[in-house]
Amino acid sequence: MRVFLLRKKSLTTTQIIAAGFLCAIILGTILLMLPVSSKAGVWTNPVDAMFTATTSVCVTGLVTVSTADHWSIFGQCVILVLVQFGGLGIVTFTTMMLLVVAKRVTLKERLLIRDAYNLDSLNGLVKLTIKVVKGTLLVEGIGAFLYMPVFIRDKGAFGIFASIFNAVSAFCNAGMDLIGNDSLALYRDNVLVNFTTISLIILGGIGFPVWWDVIRCIKKRKKTGAKSMWQLFNLHTKLVLFVSFILVFGGAIIIFLLEFNNGNSIGNLSLFNKIQASLFQSVTTRTAGFYTIAQNQFTDATAFISSLLMFVGGSPSGTAGGVKTVTVAMVLLTAIAIVRNRRNTEIFGRSISEENVRKGMAVIIVSLSVMLCSIAALCITQNFDFLDILYECVSAIATVGLTRGITDKLNVIGKIIIIITMYIGRIGPISLALFFNTSNSSKNFRKYPKEDIRVG
Repeated sequence: MRVFLLRKKSLTTTQIIAAGFLCAIILGTILLMLPVSSKAGVWTNPVDAMFTATTSVCVTGLVTVSTADHWSIFGQCVILVLVQFGGLGIVTFTTMMLLVVAKRVTLKERLLIRDAYNLDSLNGLVKLTIKVVKGTLLVEGIGAFLYMPVFIRDKGAFGIFASIFNAVSAFCNAGMDLIGNDSLALYRDNVLVNFTTISLIILGGIGFPVWWDVIRCIKKRKKTGAKSMWQLFNLHTKLVLFVSFILVFGGAIIIFLLEFNNGNSIGNLSLFNKIQASLFQSVTTRTAGFYTIAQNQFTDATAFISSLLMFVGGSPSGTAGGVKTVTVAMVLLTAIAIVRNRRNTEIFGRSISEENVRKGMAVIIVSLSVMLCSIAALCITQNFDFLDILYECVSAIATVGLTRGITDKLNVIGKIIIIITMYIGRIGPISLALFFNTSNSSKNFRKYPKEDIRVG
């Protein structure tokens, strides 16, 4: 990575990020192929090793071999490091490595950090990166501590490692675990495991900028004595919290109503456990990948709603995937503004810039295009129900990790299709589109005369 940053002919931010993730996947594949990485002490199929490395780095959670049963402690440690790397991101990880070896973070590297976090200033970027890592380790540590009473009780000393693995996986929205082959279904009724996982998923998914803005507003409120902290939040934080609240609780209510009498999912549970399972399903579709109810047990209506929630995903500059809450909000608000014959996209007394709206629309369109291509490719090469293929592809492009039971049944071509989809989904469809664009020239001038076309 250091070599990339110091090349005479510099790479763009998107190229560095894409190359960094690709290098991590290749290294992970090589390590996971080794006999020492499997419990049986044999070489692992290269495609399965690459699939596992990709799903780990891309913090997706789709697996073709059991994380708990196939991999040795060494293999599981490799997966854990890859998940942490993927959750923090190539830029944060590289910056921390430079600081560890006492290397000065150059202007080039500071610009890279700024672009990765979508910030406007170069001030305090290294401190911000340190805060991200410290905050991540603190939250993951608390999560592991909360898991331990349950997992140590059930797994003995191995429960300590399982707790750490689960906490990192949940915070990074990876969805991989060492509990067994049914994710967290054994703990469907366990309040501690459920709400620890839910909290880690949400904290990782709302994005680091929201963390810092909430902390800033708490401090500012104490000094100014403001009546409402909501008024102190910036627009990004307000949008993230508002949209996340609607999606989490709105999704939970819809799932609860759709599945209330479904004996295959929550129909036979107590009222409290129905609510708990519905909330967990709504939260995990925010690109986490854990489940307490097998996804193929839900009705088609719930599967469709879950697909929509997965496609939206989490929030920018966090560990979650998807097209992001703020992106969807911007596009919907723009549509509402057009219907109301208003020129500007507005919410909470603020206008959203036209450039942000254009980027948001591009992200959604490119994501949809990639998803449709992967759906078509799987439909041609696999023999599964369309809904199952749709679910798998949405899960891959949004780096969720939920499946209706077809991942381990994919043939080699199908696995490669999902690998590519997960990679694109993690680095961002728009970043991939810019990957080969090394030109920095501005093209904002109008080259051709304008002419209206008919719409609708």
